[in-house]
Amino acid sequence: MFEFAWPYLLLLLPLPILFYWLQPKADDRQSTALRTSLFNRWQSIANKTTASTSKQLWHLLVSALIWTALIISVARPQWVGEPVDLPASGRDLMVSMDISGSMEARDLKLDGQQATRLVVVKNILSDFIEQREGDRLGLILFGENAYLQTPLTFDLKTISHMLMETEIGLAGASKTAIGDGIGLAVKRLKERPAQNRVLILLTDGQNNAGALEPIEAAKLAKHAGIKIYTIGVGADEMILNDALFGPRKVNPSEELDEETLTHIAKLTGGRYFRARDEQELKQIYTELNKLEPVEEDGNIYRPIKELYYIPLAMALLIYFLFYITALIIQRLPLRGGVQ
Repeated sequence: MFEFAWPYLLLLLPLPILFYWLQPKADDRQSTALRTSLFNRWQSIANKTTASTSKQLWHLLVSALIWTALIISVARPQWVGEPVDLPASGRDLMVSMDISGSMEARDLKLDGQQATRLVVVKNILSDFIEQREGDRLGLILFGENAYLQTPLTFDLKTISHMLMETEIGLAGASKTAIGDGIGLAVKRLKERPAQNRVLILLTDGQNNAGALEPIEAAKLAKHAGIKIYTIGVGADEMILNDALFGPRKVNPSEELDEETLTHIAKLTGGRYFRARDEQELKQIYTELNKLEPVEEDGNIYRPIKELYYIPLAMALLIYFLFYITALIIQRLPLRGGVQ
């Protein structure tokens, strides 16, 4: 459906006629005339007694076309498409992700190749984000401190882009402030509808920094009606090749505080997940897709295509052609004289 965003501006169309009708006569005309090239042209046409009638009409027609096109352009013509129903699950989902130095450990695999924990998490979490159509997502990063990377938004492409740009050290690499990561999420989610607030907390270590203890932060989340689903990342064993003692088996997730993560999840009505490899992490996100499906009334969206540039381009084209034509006509007598 065609319509104008600002239709009241179309009332300006007869303004040149009104101006000509109200302009002062004789000696007063020069001092009070409105100083615009378009109006001046109409004024000169009206005053020029020696020009032919056809030439005056031609100039008047061109000026009228340009003025009409410009007014139509500023009135913002639009094509409004048919209504489109938008899915709305109603979830406000905040992801709080650990980017401390331990996430550089290469104890996981991605597509069969050894990779750091952060790389594996980013790639699988990116796929999870793409499936969140209808949800608002936000991203919090924490290391020695926590900060908001992306506020809650329906723009999943931006969330995914900001996630893939994440690097170790953006929030400090040496320590892990799990409590602050939860606290910042509580601050961002507490203003949202109470039944939809969900936090996914992903870490591979234990809290050893920050101003807020994880359990205290979880209590704040419970009070705010926020469910927390915690994910512990890291393999249970890894083979290290020691130059002195040879190959030996170690536990790269020795510092993972599963007890605290489990307590946080239970306290807020959520669940704790353990991600020891790529497949387990994928399975966790599949399970999370099934959680908290709070449905709301669907929103209706009508796609709008702006068309203002079409009459604007027409006005410029008419003016350009008129100007070129006038130049050619002016030069024709000179060329005849030379011949």
